[in-house]
Amino acid sequence: MRQLLFVTVFFCYLVPSTLCSNLGCLYRPLMENDIKFQPLATECPRNEVCYKAEGRYGTQIGLSSSGCMTSKVCGQKRDVFYRGAVYTLSYSCCNWAYCNACGGLFANTFVIIIVTLVTVAEVVGR
Repeated sequence: MRQLLFVTVFFCYLVPSTLCSNLGCLYRPLMENDIKFQPLATECPRNEVCYKAEGRYGTQIGLSSSGCMTSKVCGQKRDVFYRGAVYTLSYSCCNWAYCNACGGLFANTFVIIIVTLVTVAEVVGR
């Protein structure tokens, strides 16, 4: 049973990330922070990275978004109009799988990694 679990974990989680050169990120459209939205997993085109953006109106952080973008925009700030107000969006980027995840989604990824490591340790230990 443990060997079947190892094979499943290996082929479902490790092989695709090593065979594909496209980066997996989470997508959330530009929207107000208090709106509940479950981010969507997406695959970035080649030469793009994951990003998170925060939109400020004065000193308040009121907007956010995440997804894929070219690295040229990373670290920059841009003004956007949203519902009649001008917000300043600040972009931060990262380049590993689902690195733009929020805490809850990162916790799920962490569990997958732990299960994978324990499974590998069990199989190798035999």
